[in-house]
Amino acid sequence: MWLYLLQGIGFGFAAAFQPGSFQTYLISQTLTRGWKHTLPAALAPLISDGPIILLCVLVLSQVPIWMQRGLYIAGGLFIIYLAYGTYRSWKNFDATAQTVHTGDVQQSVLKAAMMNALNPNPYIFWTLVTGPILLSGWRQSPIIGIGFLGAFYLTLIAGLAAIILIFGFTQKLGPKFSRAMLGVSAIALFCFGVYQLWLGLFPS
Repeated sequence: MWLYLLQGIGFGFAAAFQPGSFQTYLISQTLTRGWKHTLPAALAPLISDGPIILLCVLVLSQVPIWMQRGLYIAGGLFIIYLAYGTYRSWKNFDATAQTVHTGDVQQSVLKAAMMNALNPNPYIFWTLVTGPILLSGWRQSPIIGIGFLGAFYLTLIAGLAAIILIFGFTQKLGPKFSRAMLGVSAIALFCFGVYQLWLGLFPS
């Protein structure tokens, strides 16, 4: 049991702090809306990952190539759309704007969940890495499988929340720094989107 808990914690930590489009989106939202309104977006994997885990466990290591390419293309287009929104926030940056409505927070969580669902990385991750571990633990005992999932997602969400808080405190460095980081986030998101499109259209 402890071995599976430790694996869950380790993989959850790696998934949270591995640079990627989802983490970049959280950073850009933090710089735009503030950490208090972005923090709920750390829960997005709980919304999007259920169907992903189910699909990957059922068809473990047999995800069709065309589906993977389609996810890359759809995910790339969606990330570029988010990059454009971040660019607009950078262009129209208002250091005095602090008010965010509840609907904006809910929309941010849904966008984060959609990005995760359209990102091929969770599918590949749960198919090739954590899926086999989950199945192995579940076959020994459902409690072990649930323990692995619990450890993974507690660590993942805590890690994502830490990223949001860290970049939230960078706002104390001043509006110029926040605007510069927002610009970097827009560029990074655009690059991630183009890269995913490339992988979908021109697979190696």
